[in-house]
Amino acid sequence: MSTATVTSAQTLINQGFSQGFTSTNPSGSIVLNRRGRLARTLVVLSLAVVMVATFAFSAGAGSSDSMASTPDSYVTVVVGPGESLWSLAGRMSGDRDARSLIEEIMIVNSLATPDVQAGQSLRIPLRD
Repeated sequence: MSTATVTSAQTLINQGFSQGFTSTNPSGSIVLNRRGRLARTLVVLSLAVVMVATFAFSAGAGSSDSMASTPDSYVTVVVGPGESLWSLAGRMSGDRDARSLIEEIMIVNSLATPDVQAGQSLRIPLRD
């Protein structure tokens, strides 16, 4: 009788080794030990940090020089017939260079080109 018990215990032990060196749970997926779970967590966290840093860099979160030069207030001007961005900038710039004001107007109003249409409303930044 003890022989039957030993045989069945030996059979259970042999069944465990017949699956190979990877341990699996009954559902068939691989079971990670503590060190494996820690490594997986560190890899996922490092990828998340890289993704957040990439997004922040592409969104301009790291550029402080653009934030320092933002104007405090704007004037909204409606473009009249025959007016151009150059004529508006020349009138509004005063003693400043009109080219820098044109660039600021294009950035503030998200303009791809300096072409404007009559009746178009533009925000013009005011500088002190």
